[in-house]
Amino acid sequence: MAFVVTDNCIKCKYTDCVAVCPVDAFYEGPNFLVISPEDCIDCDLCPVECPVGAIYQEDDVPEDQKEFIELNAELAKVWPRITEVKPAPSDAEEWDGVPNKIAHLIIEN
Repeated sequence: MAFVVTDNCIKCKYTDCVAVCPVDAFYEGPNFLVISPEDCIDCDLCPVECPVGAIYQEDDVPEDQKEFIELNAELAKVWPRITEVKPAPSDAEEWDGVPNKIAHLIIEN
């Protein structure tokens, strides 16, 4: 089982989770992070570090966020691995809690 980054990470992209991941399972896109299900060891460290509550155990992903399970797996194959904490976007707090941010997801750099 793996953890999954969901909708609320889009345009927030805090990287606190990256700092605690013992296997470097995070991958970075322009405005979103994903977790590789192939790398994730289900250690449960990242969800508590996410300041916007965007990371769920795969079995606990909310029904309206299920598409993010496959999205994490797909994007982890094409985005670069992130292993260091980076500053969040300057407007990250404004985007926290905005619904349906998938429309704002940028897939290509």
